[in-house]
Order: sequence, then C-alpha cells, then structure tokens
Amino acid sequence: MKIYLAPMEGLADFYLRKLIAKTGGYDLVITEFIRVVDQLLPAHVFYRNAPELRNKGRTADDTPVRLQLLGSQPDALALNAKRAIELGSQGVDLNFGCPSKTVNKSKGGAVLLNEPETLYRVVKAVKDAVPAGHITSAKMRLGFNDSNLMHECADAIVQAGADELTIHARTKAQGYVPPAYWHLVGELRDRIPIPVIINGEIWNNQDARRALTEGGCDHLMLGRGAIRQPWLARHIKADSDQIESWSMMLDLVREFWAMVQAEMGEKYCSGRLKQWLHYLKEIYPEALVLFMDIRRLTDITQITARIEQELCK
Repeated sequence: MKIYLAPMEGLADFYLRKLIAKTGGYDLVITEFIRVVDQLLPAHVFYRNAPELRNKGRTADDTPVRLQLLGSQPDALALNAKRAIELGSQGVDLNFGCPSKTVNKSKGGAVLLNEPETLYRVVKAVKDAVPAGHITSAKMRLGFNDSNLMHECADAIVQAGADELTIHARTKAQGYVPPAYWHLVGELRDRIPIPVIINGEIWNNQDARRALTEGGCDHLMLGRGAIRQPWLARHIKADSDQIESWSMMLDLVREFWAMVQAEMGEKYCSGRLKQWLHYLKEIYPEALVLFMDIRRLTDITQITARIEQELCK
C-alpha cells in the first residue's frame, strides 16, 4: 500500500509538508497547485510554491515531492509540466478536483469535470510533454454538481495516458461534508487499468480500512486527516489506532512555529499557527487550550512565550 499526502491549498504548505512527511509512512507528497493560464511560468514561481525542488524534488527526510498544476489550456500546461520535471519534480499531478468558486470561475479544478473532452486534451498534452520515465497523474472528484459523468471523466483521463488517478469520493457540490462515497470509487475502480488512489474522509486507521475495501483500491491519499494527526500514515501501515502524546505533538508545533517565524512576516505566521491548532484540537484537548490562549495574539514574542510555557508543563 502506498500513502500520499494530499495537495491542500492554503493549508499543506512547505512547512507542514516537511513536518508531516518527517513523521513517516508517506510515499509521496503532492504540493499545493500552481495555477497555469496561457504561458510558461518562470522558475521562481515553481521554487516559491515547491522549495523542495531545490532538494531534487524531495523533502528534508527524502520523501518524493510531486508538483501539481491547475488550468485548462493544454499547451500551456504541457510547457509547465515539462518545466516542473526539469526543475526536479517527481512527476506531475493535474488538478481536476479543486472546489473553489474562484478557481472554477477561471475554468480550473472541478469545473472541468463537466467537460470530459477537455480533461482528455489536457492529460494527453501533458503526458506527451513529460519525459519518459516520469509519472503523469491526475486528481478528480466524482463530478461537479452530481456524479453522472464520473465514468466519462475517469475514462478520458485514463485514455489520455495518465499513469495514476486519485479520486476524492465526493462531488464538487458536496464539498467536504461527510460522508465520502467510497463505494462509487469502487464502481469506477472496476474499469480503470491504472493505479487508483482513494481520498476523502479518512481520519483514522478504521476509516482507511473501510475506504480501501469499499473503494476496491490499494492506495490512499490523506488530506485533513494528516493535518489533524501527522503520524496517521505510519499508523495505517502498521494497522494501528495509536495516537501520539501531546508532548510529541507539541514538539512539532514548536518546530513549525520556528519555521514560519523565520520565513513569514509577523502578520501571517500567527494565523498559520492558529489554523493548524484549529485542526489539532479535534484530537488534542491541549491544543484547544493553547488556541484559546493565543487566538487574539499577533505578537511573536507573546505567542512564543505561551508555547514555551506549554513545553514546561
């Protein structure tokens, strides 16, 4: 079984990707998307979104990193896919699942699930441009407003030459609201000859087992479940329900806080910490207490002092 860390725009940035991959169990990390319109983007755009490219497309602990592209123009996407590989990306992933209204209005992400023929043209152009030996993968949902075109969309992606397909088991209209419809992925899996990775509503080891069984898949992609519980991939592979101690989690929080302080402006880094604590509080009551204590703070010194106080408990 392979487990991938999902691309999560505005959430799984370079810093969280680094820390989550460090916990172990992840076979691949996929970046937040780079939006492509109608031209080849300069190298600095790729490096800004995926600093791992400077490390030959790998995280600090040597987990492979695949860059994700979003757009609808086949030729432009093909040029940028080739550039991504040249810069060190471990393959290229195509985003056909983003539910953002802004992205969809720009004809990117999940809205393309209304146009199987566009999916085909995009995937084929990228596959033809990517050098032999490098993976071209895609991530889709079950559809836009409904799942009526899910078979046509999956077929288009496969027939265009994709090497792997990740399926988020909900439509765009269903967003992130439970449940995930893993059984519908199973219906698709029966007719797809390439590896299928199932994604959506996998919060723990038991969810993972059910998703794999109902979806008929051998591989998983973890999204918000990995943000909430960074060691989740390792525990799924060990078939364990273990949850790490708050002290271990706090060590990661402290490391994350040090990284964002060093790289982000004061205006932004406190928001990133609060965002992560918001997820962690679902597992760790202590994270809720810490979140409540710093929620009105923006001063780095004050937040650091509160974290150090927590470490001394």
